[in-house]
Order: sequence, then C-alpha cells, then structure tokens
Amino acid sequence: MAAEQQILQSLLLEKEGALAIGAGIAMAGAALATAWAQASIGSSIMGVLAEKPEEAFRLIVYMALPEIIVLLGFVATFLMLEKI
Repeated sequence: MAAEQQILQSLLLEKEGALAIGAGIAMAGAALATAWAQASIGSSIMGVLAEKPEEAFRLIVYMALPEIIVLLGFVATFLMLEKI
C-alpha cells in the first residue's frame, strides 16, 4: 500500500512539474511571437507614417493587435497553473 502511495505521489509531482514547464513555454512562446510581430509591423508603420501621417490612428490599432497573442498566452498559462 505504501509503495502505491509513493508512486501516486511521484506521478502527481511530475504532473505538476510538467504543467509548470508547459505554462512557462506557453508564456515565453506568446511573448516571443508578439515581439517578432510587433518588430515587423513597427518598422512598416514607421515607413507609412513618414509618408502619410494622417494614417496614424489606423496604424496604432495595427500595432496593438499582436498584443492579443500575449493575452492568449497569459490566459493559457493561468489555466495551466490553476490545475496545479
């Protein structure tokens, strides 16, 4: 009986560790994806703003859209950590 409880306890710890690692990967992946998207969008926006300053509001919206990726990564991380 004690051996079964020890095995169950070790599996539980492994599950928690895997969830923590998965949560970290989800958040890091979302942050890196957003950084990459904003870098390419930002450089394009600067080129457009140099020629058409009246397009500023629409371009700011485009710059904010990749932030949704980070929010989804945060939600996924939070849901994984809630299971621990």
